[in-house]
Amino acid sequence: MLVEARFHGPDGSGNGGWSAGVFAALLDDRGPVEVTLRRPPPLDTPLTAADGEVRDPQGRLVAEVRRVEPVDVVVPPVDPATAEDAARAYPGLVDHPFPGCFVCGPDHPDGLRIFPGRLPDGRTAAPFRAPAEVVPATVWAALDCPGGWAVLSAGRPYVLGRIAAQVTALPRPGDACVVTGRAVGREGRKAEVHTSLYGPDGALLGRARATWVALPAG
Repeated sequence: MLVEARFHGPDGSGNGGWSAGVFAALLDDRGPVEVTLRRPPPLDTPLTAADGEVRDPQGRLVAEVRRVEPVDVVVPPVDPATAEDAARAYPGLVDHPFPGCFVCGPDHPDGLRIFPGRLPDGRTAAPFRAPAEVVPATVWAALDCPGGWAVLSAGRPYVLGRIAAQVTALPRPGDACVVTGRAVGREGRKAEVHTSLYGPDGALLGRARATWVALPAG
């Protein structure tokens, strides 16, 4: 089990959604499975997995994986034009805590380049062009950052702590998809968010609920 360097998120570690999708394969990468990240996923590092736990070469716990009840949360879709308009106002184009992020980083030329902007009702939305190679972890990744950007703000970075996802179907390479997210609650440094991914025909391809954790100030 390995998180390749090109799938990075915060500096020096794997993107949370992609890493969770890789780890979910321990049970079922199409879910419903919940992955809790206990430490930043290391890059290009062989990881061992057993009994629902993923550990690094030093034996440190990286993630916990467990089956859950079906993920029944859905963020309503928007039409592609609305998603495009939202993406033009993506705040990460101006101020991004992790600009090289595989999913939403403007400085990652080979990433998914999902740029979620805020809608008037507080949801986020972005277009997503499926890459040439699509695997379940691609959907997990697409379901990651659009939720985070529902709570991220300038000077207040968050990282993924836990995500439960269910992949109904994979988009085909080149498909023009739409992803939506919303924040549903906050408590202290933690925020709960939901995300949904829709295909070109409006079919729901995947859904997730996640907990994001604000990094300590300073």
